Amino acid sequence: MATQANPTTTAATSEVESLRATSPEAEVQPPDPIVPSPASEAPGILPDEEEEVEVAHPPLQVDHDLLLQDQDDDYDSAYGSFGGRSSTGSITSSITNYVYENGRRYHAYRSGEYVLPNDEAEQERLNLQHHIWRLLLQGGLYTAPLEIPQPGQSHTSGTDFRILDLGCGTGIWAIDMADEFPLTTVFGFDLSPIQPEWLPTNCHFHVDDYEDDWTYRDEELFDYIHGRALSGTVANWPDFYRQVRMNLKPGGWCEMQEYDAWIFSDDDSFDRATWTKEWVTMLDDASRMFGKQINVAKKHKQWMIDAGFEDVQERISRIPIGTWAKEPALKELGRVEQIHMQMSVASHTPALFTRVWSYTEPQVQVFIEGVKREFRSKDLRLITSYRFITGKSPGPPPIVDD
Repeated sequence: MATQANPTTTAATSEVESLRATSPEAEVQPPDPIVPSPASEAPGILPDEEEEVEVAHPPLQVDHDLLLQDQDDDYDSAYGSFGGRSSTGSITSSITNYVYENGRRYHAYRSGEYVLPNDEAEQERLNLQHHIWRLLLQGGLYTAPLEIPQPGQSHTSGTDFRILDLGCGTGIWAIDMADEFPLTTVFGFDLSPIQPEWLPTNCHFHVDDYEDDWTYRDEELFDYIHGRALSGTVANWPDFYRQVRMNLKPGGWCEMQEYDAWIFSDDDSFDRATWTKEWVTMLDDASRMFGKQINVAKKHKQWMIDAGFEDVQERISRIPIGTWAKEPALKELGRVEQIHMQMSVASHTPALFTRVWSYTEPQVQVFIEGVKREFRSKDLRLITSYRFITGKSPGPPPIVDD
């Protein structure tokens, strides 16, 4: 999108520089927001269904000794490079003819359908988040009760154990599954061909859109279908889960690993984090007007139940942003999540804020810096929420006549 001339550009640029130069303790007020229309008034957007009341969680214990330590809060450049990932050589130029917007690179296939970039910075974020998911599972890759054959064993059905990874991103989860379980066959697809060329022999990637009709044959059904961080990528979730169930073997499992596109706190930190509160609100409103709401992680369990999955379970993990939690495992998770969330705000904001709210690129950068600064603040105890949702398919759903 071309940037229109705006009288606030010079001021916004100066504010970005001032934010970067200001110490974390200084008080900065967020810019006046563009007030969004209610989602129910936006064309093509239905009002949210009645919100579920979730079970209250015990508050995270605070490490008060940390307040006495002199720590550096600036983690902007604290993460290391994960290295470049080469694109698959056989992909046609129309798929790799990427779109550049607001200094970020976006997918070419079905251009505009997905609002997150696919450049090196985003790939590093995805790989860092993969580390967070594995920390939550003490090194594991899934929570579903899978019976994956081990060397020397055969699959109970006598066929290959087939795994499908939806929206596979850099391919790191699929590659780890293929490496750790060599008797499986793992398939991954994504809109972007950003997976490496050199793969385990039992791992395969292709470019596709899981919102299209799936065309797998009966002999190609899967034992396990996995999706991670797909919120904000699907317009019709009931249809998505219908297709997942249709493409699972009877008794096969679906697992969604999702994070809430929202920020929480056990005290008044969220209310005091004015940049962050405005950011998550505007991000969710913009995603709804775009047609693919992002803050839907808490709805996946019910969507699975409605689609006819059995034994649907949900596991919720809460992670501090920063090292303020007392428990050592949470402290380490919080250290990594603080880095990840600064990368996340830089990835999630530009497309939706410029396309939906008509922000200029300098205005977007001001907003990003304000949110990142709050994520680094010692005075705020912000929390993110990660979810693991699993369900078993009893077989394909009945065919409904039109």
